Amino acid sequence: LKSPTSDDISLLHESQSDRASFGEGTEPDQEPPPPYQEQVPVPVYHPTPSQTRLATQLTEEEQIRIAQRIGLIQHLPKGVYDPGRDGSEKKIRECVICMMDFVYGDPIRFLPCMHIYHLDCIDDWLMRSFTCPSCMEPVDAALLSSYETN
Repeated sequence: LKSPTSDDISLLHESQSDRASFGEGTEPDQEPPPPYQEQVPVPVYHPTPSQTRLATQLTEEEQIRIAQRIGLIQHLPKGVYDPGRDGSEKKIRECVICMMDFVYGDPIRFLPCMHIYHLDCIDDWLMRSFTCPSCMEPVDAALLSSYETN
């Protein structure tokens, strides 16, 4: 496409006045940029599986529910992944949430249904939905029944 005017050529030739207007000239009264300030990220929570809100936007009732959920998650047993001596045992080798293979020494969490996941993966999952991602078994019902039997 050809332009009948010479405007496109004039853009290629930068004049001294253009440089000053873009801040490339040295002006003594120019202030330095403000110092870098690191922003502390506000945690994001999921009061229901379909909602995402910042911690500062939660109601008091939602904060209580989330605190209870965090408390229940902390009661789930955790451990370290150990595939066994020969590694040929028929054992779960992959976290179905992140789809990454377990590596010796990975922190894991056990659910009451005996499925295992990376600690960070399942904790994040359980903050959104309190069911096992593999078998859809409710985690809180199993936890509560284990308290009643003790």
